[in-house]
Amino acid sequence: MKMTFGTLRTKSRVLCSLTGLRRQEFEALLPSFAAAWDTFIQETFQREGRKRAMGAGRKAHLSVLEDKLLFILVYFRLYPTQAVQGFLFGMSQSQANEWIHRLSRVLN
Repeated sequence: MKMTFGTLRTKSRVLCSLTGLRRQEFEALLPSFAAAWDTFIQETFQREGRKRAMGAGRKAHLSVLEDKLLFILVYFRLYPTQAVQGFLFGMSQSQANEWIHRLSRVLN
């Protein structure tokens, strides 16, 4: 079982322990994070000369925006090893590494 925002939405103490934010604060951060994610997507995946269409390739483990934000907030709050972070979110260590680097830029 992997960790998702959907499973933590009603567990406010656990969400706060993992991210440092209450549900209302987490949800208030979502619009800014969504805007930063959209900017990142446009700059990265909609550039001229791209060989594959967006959405091609393997399916993302963090497909929901809330899960992306949860992933990076948990990482910065707890600083687990990448292997542990990958296990918590149902992915390999190398995929956790990719998501950490990608989402760190978006969160900044």
